[in-house]
Amino acid sequence: MTTSSAPAPAAPQSSHGRPHVVIVGSGFGGLFAAQRLRNADVDVTIIGKTSHHLFQPLLYQVATGILSEGEIAPATREILRRQENARVVLGEVTDIDLAARTVTSHVLGRTTVHSYDELIVAAGAGQSYFGNDRFAEFAPSMKSIDDALELRARIFGAFELAELEPDLRARATLTTLVVVGGGPTGVEMAGQLAELSRRGLRGEFRSFDPAQSRVVLIEAGPTVLPGFGEKLSAKTRRALERLGVEVQVGTRVVGVDATGVDTQVPGEAERRIPSAVKVWAAGVSASPLGGPLASAAGVERNRSGQLAVNADCTLPGHPEVFVVGDMMQIPGRASVAQVAIQSGRFAARRIRARLRGGRVDGDFRYRDKGTLATISRFRAVASIGPIQTCGFIAWLIWLVVHLCYLVGFRNRLTVVMHWAVSFLGRGRSERAITLRQARVTAVPTAASSTAVQTVAD
Repeated sequence: MTTSSAPAPAAPQSSHGRPHVVIVGSGFGGLFAAQRLRNADVDVTIIGKTSHHLFQPLLYQVATGILSEGEIAPATREILRRQENARVVLGEVTDIDLAARTVTSHVLGRTTVHSYDELIVAAGAGQSYFGNDRFAEFAPSMKSIDDALELRARIFGAFELAELEPDLRARATLTTLVVVGGGPTGVEMAGQLAELSRRGLRGEFRSFDPAQSRVVLIEAGPTVLPGFGEKLSAKTRRALERLGVEVQVGTRVVGVDATGVDTQVPGEAERRIPSAVKVWAAGVSASPLGGPLASAAGVERNRSGQLAVNADCTLPGHPEVFVVGDMMQIPGRASVAQVAIQSGRFAARRIRARLRGGRVDGDFRYRDKGTLATISRFRAVASIGPIQTCGFIAWLIWLVVHLCYLVGFRNRLTVVMHWAVSFLGRGRSERAITLRQARVTAVPTAASSTAVQTVAD
């Protein structure tokens, strides 16, 4: 691949002399906005940090060996291959010049400048470690394919190393799995780790019993799934505990290193949980692109880095710039896929109406379609308006909703097949790991100086 350090315009910017719409991000907001512009008289350029569209809600199933990454991350250009007015380019956007109406992106040493007539910023969000970014080395998040593959290597690698470990204390460290964060991602991850150790790996090891593994879910707040209401939160906790998950609420994580997690309950002394595998599922932070964008437009950001935008999702003073999804503030709303989908579609509709010379007034109104989270196979929680349920019916709702939003018939078919293997049986078809995803290092113990643990490359 040819690389260049000098900026060069991306050609063609608008091959038909039509208005050029640039979309930053290929997640839910960016993809659904692009698709809504399918028949519009515009040229669309989507700039993505990755070449795929990620169905992030199912990342935990990649990490625990149920699904492959390709099933939840189809190539963006494959999804849009029939949309002739759409062009997909790879690059990380580092600058947006509001005055010149240009977007600058970088990939592998190449710098490209894209001009725009209309701009949709849907750069999404990353993990927040609440100012403790050093924790990331030892407790990966669940925000990307790289994260999921690294976690899969750590999880299955830890069990492989436990089979070789003669020291009981070191083996206990290897088979203690800690999840930080009691939101939907944390609950789903903890539930799957419990099912994996107690059911999925049953009978496969000779030196130890995986069912004796310890799975710990830590939540700083008073309940798990706080957004689901007190009743469903209580049911979720009881269901997790029946699976064997240790649920620790009202507990803050104050330290994470290679060999464990330090926690503290207010008013009590710190406690240590020896653990080789840690997953961070607490907190989100909007894309760092929001910083320079907020400074250039003179708008405020909240603690999560989200921008204060107009009621129609436009950047104050710049009606040609839409900020959607995880990057915009919606009071009282969490960063969920539906916010990105609906705001992305809304921005596309506004652009189409403006180009047709029609009415463009009206504010964005988010329609809450409910929230879902799985606990284990055949058990989930659902909060959909007045309907609040926990159990098999909620799991069926979860199943249907997730299949509906998976892109492409092939993906849906293969996902159903893998779900059948894992949920009706107990197999995990995606357990391959490599030493490029996880490596082995020494972890000193009282009985041995050669005990081992998996850590990131």
